Amino acid sequence: MTDESYRHIARSGGCQCGAVRFHAAELRDNPHVCYCRMCQKAAGNLFAALVGVRHQHLSWTRGTPAEFMSSDQAARGFCAACGTSLYYRTLGGPHVSISIGAFDDPASIPLLYQVGLEGKHPGLFHLEAVEEVGTTEQADPEGTAAIAASNHQHPDHDTDRWPE
Repeated sequence: MTDESYRHIARSGGCQCGAVRFHAAELRDNPHVCYCRMCQKAAGNLFAALVGVRHQHLSWTRGTPAEFMSSDQAARGFCAACGTSLYYRTLGGPHVSISIGAFDDPASIPLLYQVGLEGKHPGLFHLEAVEEVGTTEQADPEGTAAIAASNHQHPDHDTDRWPE
């Protein structure tokens, strides 16, 4: 894949429960992580990984996200049923910044830059020094098997209806 080819691949995604699904015909050239405190709170994590999708390239194919006005200038979209963080948008802006983890194949979207470095957790500066304990299956084989056997998460592809 060339540096820009990731942008021109149509892709889908959605929330964890499948109540909200979207289709992006094209991505912007801005896949990034943001460490600002507002993104941390919205994602419930140390950062938000986002990529822009222009309004004309985005369609909601199942359900409608709920929104929280995180400031007078910005809204955060999420699934009202399961709470999955789906996007950030500047009011009147040219695009919606979709959560990269909400795409069905997030690994296909490269991270090109970082913003909000004032909020970056100190441990992330040295993440390569943090011990790696393996895959989820290696770290907790019994727990992973129990979760897989009772999984209610929407699959990473479009479905005609959900739940099936």
